[in-house]
Amino acid sequence: MRRGITPAVAASVLAIVLAGCGMLPGQQGGGGGEEKQATGSTEPVGSAESAEPSEATGAAEQQVAPAEQGEVIAGREVKAGGADLTVQITGLKRQGRLSTLTWTVTNKGEERWQMSSDMGDTPDNLGLTVAGISLVDPVNGKRYTVARTGKYPKTKCLCSDYDVFTEPGEVLPLHATFAAPPPDVTKINVDLKVLGVFTDVPIS
Repeated sequence: MRRGITPAVAASVLAIVLAGCGMLPGQQGGGGGEEKQATGSTEPVGSAESAEPSEATGAAEQQVAPAEQGEVIAGREVKAGGADLTVQITGLKRQGRLSTLTWTVTNKGEERWQMSSDMGDTPDNLGLTVAGISLVDPVNGKRYTVARTGKYPKTKCLCSDYDVFTEPGEVLPLHATFAAPPPDVTKINVDLKVLGVFTDVPIS
């Protein structure tokens, strides 16, 4: 059974979320504690390279229904793991100092999709979540990683988890919470790892 983590979290989580912002290579930070240097990132903006996740300290977990999906604002056909998929981003919305991304993956083919940890941040099948995705702001040179809650090393992403397989015809709703980019950022790139990078996705 898939679980959801609420995108509207208590104020005590904000410091954790803000720590999930990384700088792209060659950029200098100007936001003090709100920025975290990306490690091992040597590829240009728009690559599938993910910044290292932030370490959470002293926040409580809350479990509710997954974030509601809205209208499609970006999408494309993707082939991954031998499966024919349709990926649709259905929202990227600010909520105070947080932002929530929602999207769906539909298996349109005849083969099941073995997802493994293709959208996660672990090298194996332990903890199948979408914690490896990120938002990339190419103008300001920042990468936002998924927010986490709990004490390191037992942190948990504020994002969807999923089953190993997505069957033909199945629609998989997903979501993730990040720190909100500055108000003057109206479009951003969404890096969904194995599903590719979606450029200029509008933020509302």
